[in-house]
Amino acid sequence: MSSELRLRIASAVVLAAVVLAATWAGGLAFRLFSAAIALLLYYEWSTITRIAEKDRVGNVAGWCVVALVALLTLFDYVNAGAGLLLLVLVAGLAEMAVFRRADGWLVGGIIYAGLSGLSLAAIRGGDPSGLVAMLFLFAVVWATDICAFFIGRALRGPKLAPPISPGKTWSGAIGGTICAVIAGTLLHAAFYGADGLRIPVLALLLSVCSQIGDLGESFIKRRFGVKDSSRLIPGHGGVMDRVDGLVFACFAAFIVILGEALIMGGAGMPAGALLLGR
Repeated sequence: MSSELRLRIASAVVLAAVVLAATWAGGLAFRLFSAAIALLLYYEWSTITRIAEKDRVGNVAGWCVVALVALLTLFDYVNAGAGLLLLVLVAGLAEMAVFRRADGWLVGGIIYAGLSGLSLAAIRGGDPSGLVAMLFLFAVVWATDICAFFIGRALRGPKLAPPISPGKTWSGAIGGTICAVIAGTLLHAAFYGADGLRIPVLALLLSVCSQIGDLGESFIKRRFGVKDSSRLIPGHGGVMDRVDGLVFACFAAFIVILGEALIMGGAGMPAGALLLGR
């Protein structure tokens, strides 16, 4: 085993322990984790896209908005944070329409970072179903990531998206998705027992979204000629490099939750319960 791989494994174990501890604790500990993710993601996004170099005033405004969203997340005002992000999105689209600005990286970074923190905090919530929902997401995303890496290296074959990420293969993507469905289904069964096709289908959806998020980050880095989002995590690069799949899966899960709340009239139910159909 190479020294680089040992460093990656050691860092991954430490990170997983911290994340799982915060998830198990819930409450303020997990909201603090979610707020930190939002701030770190915006730092890396703004660094990669060089927002500060192109628009210093806009970058300061972006930091102020993301910091406010992080504070709202920390104090459990998720709805207020979501409303602020919606306002930023509408204002950004209006500015682009009026002034014909083609560069939407500033608004994109605010939405990406802020929504990441909010969706994580909302899904975990403060009830037992939120804990299971987050563990389910971790099982799906981590199984996708790990199995896609090792299966892709073992089987190789046609590339998944050569212009974006030359190392990813169809065999890895499919193998990772199959493992994610198995991992998610087993995790759910350990808490609630077998539950028809809903959970396997949900795991399939979230696994695909996780891989789309991974490819999306690869596209951004390639677009700006960057290898890693930062050097914050030894052996892994930056926070975006580690949570790109997770946050995109959380976005998808958040949409599922909103859809369930609208269709089933479960606006007062915990987000985790809505996601898992409990």
